[in-house]
Amino acid sequence: MRDPRIDEYARLLVERSVGVQPGWEVQIRSTPLARPLVEAVCEQIARIGAYPLLQLAWEPTSGPFAREAPLEVLRVPSPATSFIWQNCDASIMISAPENTREGSDLPEERRQALLDRNKPFRERQMSMRVPWVVCEYPVQATAQEAGMTLDEYTEFIFGAVLLDWDAEGTKMKRIASLFDAAEEIHIVGEETDLTLSLAGRSGAIDDGHINMPGGEVFYSPIEDSVEGTVTFSEFPAVYYGHEVEGARFVFEQGRIVDATARNGEAFLLRTLDTDEGARRIGELGIGCNPGIQRFTKNVGFDEKMDGTIHLAVGNSYTSTGGTNVSRIHWDIVKDLRRGGRLYADGVLVQADGAWRL
Repeated sequence: MRDPRIDEYARLLVERSVGVQPGWEVQIRSTPLARPLVEAVCEQIARIGAYPLLQLAWEPTSGPFAREAPLEVLRVPSPATSFIWQNCDASIMISAPENTREGSDLPEERRQALLDRNKPFRERQMSMRVPWVVCEYPVQATAQEAGMTLDEYTEFIFGAVLLDWDAEGTKMKRIASLFDAAEEIHIVGEETDLTLSLAGRSGAIDDGHINMPGGEVFYSPIEDSVEGTVTFSEFPAVYYGHEVEGARFVFEQGRIVDATARNGEAFLLRTLDTDEGARRIGELGIGCNPGIQRFTKNVGFDEKMDGTIHLAVGNSYTSTGGTNVSRIHWDIVKDLRRGGRLYADGVLVQADGAWRL
């Protein structure tokens, strides 16, 4: 029998995260490894009287097509794909990889072509013109990456997603109110002293409506306001199957003017040179999920870790006032639970990961 928690998970995705309505066409992307959750999601959509548009691949973001297609074909979605991306009423992406390093061997020109290919739908997502959710189904590859057995990882995922999201939303509204009212945010931590402005911009609360797990308050900082240094010394930055350890950024007038890393520096610099917007901050996120207390190398969970913040280099959310445009959006997590401090207009609002509300 199917674990009943899978059905609860599917209801959250369909009813809360994207709010499927009768008659909707809902794009579902995943791999065959997630079959139990995929089936449960399709069943929930069907009961509402909507249509699941199921797209399965072993590796949705790479695989044979990404390796073999001519670049001019790779960088442009097919007409059928474009039609779905522009006309679907909601999108559910269920991650369940066979290999977490899949795609890391793609030549740079092919990785850039894939970013170009995904741009039309990414723009629709970042503007929140379509309800969407990205979630995780536990598989062996991601369990190993997190340093857990599959059973441990399964319990970890359910512990992070099956929360009282109305209650979590209420807590996050109190946090958002602090930052909505502030202009300057000051982040202090190990090898980190960074300021940025949120003047005139309001944040968004992810209480299970955008990602699953939810558990963050996020903003699009004023594009030219970021000043100072941030060092991501606690956890590696993971992107497209690559790990960058000890990334350090120096900002002047909102732009990264110096970037170094202990390991993976060449990949870091190539990614920051993707386009003009890749060296600016597209997002400040504040982790608030009490069910996530450890790093797993899965940014969908790690960025929600209670007591952390994350900065995304690249594209910003237009729905929160952002204007930075880039083909990348790379979330990198900074742990503030040991010696970290957050200030809003000079007032200490968080110390060592604990809120002072």
